[in-house]
This record gives sequence, structure tokens and C-alpha cells, in this order.
Amino acid sequence: MRTALIRPEVQRLLSQRPFRPIALLLENGDRVIIEHPENIAFDPVAQGAADFYVISGNLRLFSTFEAVTSVTLLDAGARPRVPSPARG
Repeated sequence: MRTALIRPEVQRLLSQRPFRPIALLLENGDRVIIEHPENIAFDPVAQGAADFYVISGNLRLFSTFEAVTSVTLLDAGARPRVPSPARG
């Protein structure tokens, strides 16, 4: 199950000091930038396909870790790119 790999990696990257922005790549091709650890909220001990909520620029996203295909640190000096609003 993808969630068992993705959620712990997000938790690890969020706790690093100093914090570096991270990007979540979603199944639909959207890239969500987490510029500060307080921009993402989720239950760290939930079982199954855990939900998360992100505030990033003008984007407000509610999704599940099962929809995340990869998690990466942004390159130092790279300007974060805020994805277009979620399609409805």
C-alpha cells in the first residue's frame, strides 16, 4: 500500500531542521508545494488511506496519501511553483 510508504516520508521531511520545502506529486499530475510544515495537516497515526489537507498559496486541497505518487525536497534556490486550483 502506497500510504504506508508516503506518509512516513512526509512526516520525516516535515520534521527535518532546518525545514526545506517539499513537493507532493499526485496521480492526476498536479504538484503540491509544502512551503512550511504547518501548511499540511493529517492524523499521523491513522490506519488505511489517511486524508490530508494542504494550504499552499491560493490552493486549498483535501486529498488522501493514496493519491500521492512521490514526495521530494525542492532544490535549494528553486522557486516553488503553486499548482493551478484543483479541478472539480
